[in-house]
Amino acid sequence: MKMTSKTLKKTLVCLAAALLCSSCATRRSMIYLQDMDETVDYPVTQKYEMKIQRDDRLQIVVSSKDPELSLAFNLPGVSGYRVATDGTIDVNSQQGNKAQCYIVDINGDIDFPILGRLHVEGLTRSQLTRLIKDQLEQRELLKNPLVQADILNFSFSVLGEVGNVGRYTVDNDRITILEAIAMAGDLRPTARIDNVAVFREFGGSRRVMHLDLRTKDIFLSPAYYLQQNDIVYVEPNSQRAEERSNQRLRNWTFAVSSVTTVLSLILLLAKL
Repeated sequence: MKMTSKTLKKTLVCLAAALLCSSCATRRSMIYLQDMDETVDYPVTQKYEMKIQRDDRLQIVVSSKDPELSLAFNLPGVSGYRVATDGTIDVNSQQGNKAQCYIVDINGDIDFPILGRLHVEGLTRSQLTRLIKDQLEQRELLKNPLVQADILNFSFSVLGEVGNVGRYTVDNDRITILEAIAMAGDLRPTARIDNVAVFREFGGSRRVMHLDLRTKDIFLSPAYYLQQNDIVYVEPNSQRAEERSNQRLRNWTFAVSSVTTVLSLILLLAKL
């Protein structure tokens, strides 16, 4: 049966339309937050503060109007900040080694000068500063103290189908999953945008949370804001997974073929 020019033209148009639709569908599958409407305001319902965990490294600086009294509540080499008569802090006045820090032990405690052991696991930075300040005032150890606390080890890892796999460290204590992916060079075209996993350890247990970056529901996920030592894993799509499987098969076939060739040469030389 011969195909007429009219039938051929219709067939070509259908194929072109199918390819165009397929291309559009592929591009759309990689769009973040597809279900957000520009005419709608979405309230920020989640107020996030990082919580202290075991093995965290904390820098805590106690200051007051009397720098000599403050020295007793700081680690060696950290002298605190100078406090003006109006109660403001001169942030450029700190002296000493900033590497001095407290390590949160396996029980979630730190050993603080004079105050002794303090349980800090699960506290936010603001809660920790309030705890120390209250202890100093209630025990009449320091009048109107100023306490500043920082977490020094906020880092996370990004693995899988991203531009730059690696471990990243940030200076602040608030970063979202989208910002983390941006730091890692964004997702590759071979990534599954609908199934990004975040592995988290806290309180002696591990859990995994899955995020669909196509939907605004990620804003409600506890994994939207990352925590210390989180691992973000971006799964490859089915095409990429099949390519990797085929590549492993080719590598294995090549290895077997190479070994077989070497053994054959050895046997051949042995017969000479």
